Amino acid sequence: MEQRGFTAEEFARTHPGGMLGRRLTVKVAEVMRTGNALPIVTEAQTLREALFETMEKSIGCTGVVDRQGRLTGIVTDGDLKRIITRRDDALDVPVGEVMTHHPKTIDADVLAADALARMELNLPGPLLMYFIVDDAGKPVGLLHLHDILKAGLRSE
Repeated sequence: MEQRGFTAEEFARTHPGGMLGRRLTVKVAEVMRTGNALPIVTEAQTLREALFETMEKSIGCTGVVDRQGRLTGIVTDGDLKRIITRRDDALDVPVGEVMTHHPKTIDADVLAADALARMELNLPGPLLMYFIVDDAGKPVGLLHLHDILKAGLRSE
């Protein structure tokens, strides 16, 4: 195949349903969560509201946006547990005071298989999710590890 110059991309075009074809064609935009499935709260909302948003969307986190709707932070299930056990007033605290700033993002046009590899190779440890933002920094999607696996993609 190499001698004929037959590339992996050409293989994917002729066999799009196979694993290699899917690895080379499925993009983040095709498997990310959007619209009402996107967990979002504002910096001014309370941790209680963030907890409810996280539970309602069943994804293990919520994105945090500023007044202009730009993604500024994230609150994960783990964050919620740590904060609640450390502060008696935790549920009434504005999310902006306790969120993790600068959440990891990825472009919607990245191959989902590449996103999976980035999740696995992230330092200091693997990631479970990426937010997808538009040119203005506003969240338009969320990619969870389970979304990639549900699409039938695996690590090499």
